[in-house]
Amino acid sequence: MTLKIHIDDSAPPYEQVRVQISEQARAGVLPVGYRLPTVRGLAESLGLAANTVAKAYRALESDGVIETRGRNGTFVAAAGSAAERELASAAQAYVERARRLGLTEGDALAAVRDALRAAYGRG
Repeated sequence: MTLKIHIDDSAPPYEQVRVQISEQARAGVLPVGYRLPTVRGLAESLGLAANTVAKAYRALESDGVIETRGRNGTFVAAAGSAAERELASAAQAYVERARRLGLTEGDALAAVRDALRAAYGRG
């Protein structure tokens, strides 16, 4: 695993760590099951505070990119599985909310399409 922190970058160091690990995991450079360095070990090798790396690891775990197995270490998670579960849960919550508001299926779907176009810059 190769990470580079750029001090002059506008992104904070923890975000640089998060983005680089996430990109490497999604690209397969870091395969599923790859054991990441300890927080302290990675912090020392990058010249960062341990809390900075810990913050990046927490964000990556929240995103479903990595998983911590207690004292056994931190590993690259199965690609997308946690993200897909979270997305399905969010979709279910959205549907339930739309029904409580009395929206039709068409109205709910149109709102999602509009949000996707706005977020992904299409149309």
